[in-house]
Amino acid sequence: MANAPVQRMSKLMAKTLRDDPADAEVLSHKLLVRAGYVRRTAAGLWSWLPLGKKVLGNIERIVREEMDAIGAQEVQLPALLPREPYEATGRWDEYGPELFRLQDRKGGDYLLGPTHEEIFTLLVKDQASSYKDLPVILYQIQNKYRDEARPRAGILRGREFLMKDSYSFDVADEGLAESYALHRAAYQRIFERLGLDYRIVAATAGAMGGSKSEEFLAPAEAGEDTFADCPNCDYAANTEAITYPLTPVEATDVPAAEDIPTPDTPTIETLAASLGVEASATLKNLLVKVDGEIVAVGVPGDREVDMDKVEAHFAPAAVELVTAEDFVGRSDLVRGYVGPQGLGEKVTYIADPRVAPGTAWITGANKADTHAKNVVAGRDFEVDEYVDVVVVRDGDPCPKCGTGLKLDRAIEIGHIFQLGRKYADALKLDVLGQNGKPARVTMGSYGIGVSRAVAALAEQHADDKGLVWSKEVAPADVHVVAAGKALQTELALEVSDKLAAAGVRVLVDDRAGVSPGVKFTDAELIGVPQILVAGRRSAEGVVELKDRRTGEREEVTVEEALARLTG
Repeated sequence: MANAPVQRMSKLMAKTLRDDPADAEVLSHKLLVRAGYVRRTAAGLWSWLPLGKKVLGNIERIVREEMDAIGAQEVQLPALLPREPYEATGRWDEYGPELFRLQDRKGGDYLLGPTHEEIFTLLVKDQASSYKDLPVILYQIQNKYRDEARPRAGILRGREFLMKDSYSFDVADEGLAESYALHRAAYQRIFERLGLDYRIVAATAGAMGGSKSEEFLAPAEAGEDTFADCPNCDYAANTEAITYPLTPVEATDVPAAEDIPTPDTPTIETLAASLGVEASATLKNLLVKVDGEIVAVGVPGDREVDMDKVEAHFAPAAVELVTAEDFVGRSDLVRGYVGPQGLGEKVTYIADPRVAPGTAWITGANKADTHAKNVVAGRDFEVDEYVDVVVVRDGDPCPKCGTGLKLDRAIEIGHIFQLGRKYADALKLDVLGQNGKPARVTMGSYGIGVSRAVAALAEQHADDKGLVWSKEVAPADVHVVAAGKALQTELALEVSDKLAAAGVRVLVDDRAGVSPGVKFTDAELIGVPQILVAGRRSAEGVVELKDRRTGEREEVTVEEALARLTG
């Protein structure tokens, strides 16, 4: 093995901290800063210190090895990108305020790349002319940029982040399915090598577009995604992607709708209490504006509207809640008493599938202090479109088997898409087919959050003492600690040199004037898998070996320690 340089903490550009950063909200933020891996530069912008850069580099290496193993080819494209390709696909506007836009000195419009579908498409358009040039998978590992409104959680939600993005190009849909399967399997190998606990769940495509989409999620309390897992079958999905079938019911015995006086009941809670019914018997109608036009969203009264789902449904249109001013001059809209049976023709009505044809409801009568009962969907009002828009709850039935779902929080660490021909159509990516005629290329897009993986590992594997890295990603294989005296420091450096000569990556704490207690605390905080302590028995040639992951410790001779750590 190649000789590995010894990293001395006396020379290391990193300071450990005893206290958590004041703005830290999640465990990974606290520990990565305290252990000297990262430092905040500005809101959502982070500098990677030497230890952090080593961890980041190890994750990049694993990603590269597995991507290369499926035949992918690495390239490097610019992060500063021209407006025109993104305008051609509509994403210049679709991304909205999250896109970093800028102009050069000549007034030309540019953006900082959030993803690179358009640029990879143009690259292949320039390089591939025949079906013989395909299939091809290209990838890069590069910083991406998104103007997050509220950067938070340290490196988990930043404005600049490191990502592996790859793209497959095939002539036929069958080829796309194969490229997708190759990536799916490669991602499984990557996350297993990283030591991440992960789930593969069905997901929505969002601004990316395309058909099939799956996320790789790392369960963690700090996660911003909520996913549902069925304890009975293999169903798993991001809650935004959960859909239920529309199941109409018979309503032949429901009496005609009638108005009932309900003064001072502008909320579902006050209405249900006044009438002595369950909130689930009422129909809640939330009004929003979609590009300025009012849309009503109907859900059972005991459910909340998931605005993320509503926004995703209407994307790229802007969605916002109505205000009191929107009711002025609208006789068909009575605040607090809106019902779908009396909406004007200009108001679009969408509803959750639970508001199926034949279901009967108590809902607003579009008159002040009045509701209506026996209001039947499909008889007394029509739904323009059914969309799953409720917030999914723990225990909701599994769409596949009916068992109650279990909800968990998770960090998104990977996302794979079958894009199809959205970008190829917009940018006219054709190759000469086998029949001699132009063939439109079909694409896949596949991302891994490389810097996010660092935080996900910290969230999943830290303990009450600090970080706990696996051997594959740790900044060193062994953390050698010199307890303090000259003889102990001399032995620690001697052992470090021998380990390095055998190819072992060593971090040695040779700091003078630092107490043994602080050194031991720092070793556990930094989280290297093996800790070797040159302590009180150094004169006898005996050192202590500690496994950071299990906490097991043992006194062994220097020769035994070297044999174990180099074996």
